[in-house]
Amino acid sequence: MTAAPSSRPDLRLVVLVFAVAATILVVRTLVGHADLPFFADTDDAMRMVMVRDFLAGQPWYDLTAHRLNTPFGAELHWSRLIDLPLALLVMVFTPLLGADQALVAAGYVWPLLLLVPLLWLSALLAQRLVGPDGVLPALVLPVLSPAITAEFTPGRVDHHNVVILLTLALIWAGVEAISRPRFALLCGFFAATTLAIATESLPTIAAAILVMGLLWVADPAQARTMRSFGLAFAGSAMVHLAIFRPPSRWLEAACDVLSPVYVAVALVVALVFTLASLVPARAPWQRLALLAVLAGIGMGMVALVYPQCLHGPYGELDPWLQVNWIATIVEARPWFTTITELPAYAVAVGLPALLASVVVVWRLWTVRERRTEWAALLLFLVCTALVMLAQVRGARLAIMPAMPAAAWLIVTARRRYLNMPRLGTIAGLVLSWLAFSGVVLSLLVLGVVSLVPGRPQQMAEARASKEPCLLPSAFADLAAIPPERVMTPIDLGAHLMLYTPHEVVAAPYHRNQQGVRDAFRFFNDPIADARAILDDRGIGLVVLCPAMAELKGLPSRAEDSFANLYASGNLPPWLQDVTLPGATLQVFAVLPKK
Repeated sequence: MTAAPSSRPDLRLVVLVFAVAATILVVRTLVGHADLPFFADTDDAMRMVMVRDFLAGQPWYDLTAHRLNTPFGAELHWSRLIDLPLALLVMVFTPLLGADQALVAAGYVWPLLLLVPLLWLSALLAQRLVGPDGVLPALVLPVLSPAITAEFTPGRVDHHNVVILLTLALIWAGVEAISRPRFALLCGFFAATTLAIATESLPTIAAAILVMGLLWVADPAQARTMRSFGLAFAGSAMVHLAIFRPPSRWLEAACDVLSPVYVAVALVVALVFTLASLVPARAPWQRLALLAVLAGIGMGMVALVYPQCLHGPYGELDPWLQVNWIATIVEARPWFTTITELPAYAVAVGLPALLASVVVVWRLWTVRERRTEWAALLLFLVCTALVMLAQVRGARLAIMPAMPAAAWLIVTARRRYLNMPRLGTIAGLVLSWLAFSGVVLSLLVLGVVSLVPGRPQQMAEARASKEPCLLPSAFADLAAIPPERVMTPIDLGAHLMLYTPHEVVAAPYHRNQQGVRDAFRFFNDPIADARAILDDRGIGLVVLCPAMAELKGLPSRAEDSFANLYASGNLPPWLQDVTLPGATLQVFAVLPKK
């Protein structure tokens, strides 16, 4: 008797792909990036600052970065759910490697640990939607995407990789719930958990709500599935709020983090789904109308109570900072804009996500089997792709939902080739792989761009020139002196806190509006105003990385701004250059007024 095919992917294949990917990522870090900062992104450096403060005894509910926005401190909107496993890893490695190298070891282990369940979930989803033949592409293609490898490479300890993993788990559980209703509970739990970590998951959560609601509209027998999701989402959201905030702050509204605003949304979802599931409505249009009316009433009430959040997570940010700071962040710009600024990355992450939606529509049109599951996947794809089009950084959440579509296209092309091994079918099979292989697409675009020197290359050079300023060795001299309050460019602040005992005015976090605004004012306002900022904050040192944008100043900067005076070599005498010979960073002591 022939054994029944396994409903689970071959674990050996998952382990093999992971081993190859992990080896490449580690070797690339040790060899190819040996002269680059390990915690290259400011968010990674800041995460390790928070982890170290947590290990030093900072309370669970205290999310204030006390050395940021000196001397006042600044509360961040980050979740301790990321700090906790990193802190445990650092505790394990510290007796073996010492405190500094323990941070590095944790930075190696954590993202690679997360890569294992990511690949497993990708294989599970492909197995469900495509079959065993789709597992290999679903394992290989993610590690060929710059959007994925960038978030799971050693040193990447910020929350984005966890959000990618949880949103994929949310999608997998949502698809599974269609045939196995109990998975709706898991889907609701994943929705609340990823929301507790970052609001960037909101589009995927919205897609899950749509999937569960429309599932019941199409089939009233799915009432239990819809209801289970809503109740699990609301219950888990309340638990996560209790984990995130002390009881005295449970009613404190916020738009950029899990708060009563989003718990209220989850409660509305639970109430609407529960009430709707109990109302007899025979026709699909009746069920759709019922959901629309109940949801409209519920969400309208949330909007009336919390109108400030109608403008999104950054709705309460200083308008000046939105225009002069947030709008200048490349990854926050629309995908079509970044094609001219970061063409290789934009094509490598954008084409697979957009093509996947087309493939799913084609599959729904031509194949009758599993249409409900594929329709659900299409909703997830469309929601994440729309976010990517609005902000290119959304691509990191759009890649993994595209993998089943890529796998199905490759499997279909392979079957056609095996049936008719001709030049056309061979080309179709090769192109189906290449279209979703982000690294290959990136190399192709780089090859074209290299023939026409322009802005993308200039941006790459500017970005590379900052990297020596972020190496631990750049801070060795500063680390040896007693703690001071320091004014720095915004993107230097987190690394200075990580590698020295000093306090800084700014790092790139929107919750630190006061510090970021004062940093801009210091570099661009009249020098007398800049001096007043230093005096008000008790700043003793000004530390500069000459390659950072603040040294060029804003177009609207004052004639006697620090940026202009620095460029002309005419800084005021109360700034004494105390930079040591051969140092990467420039250090100026702020002398007392005479």
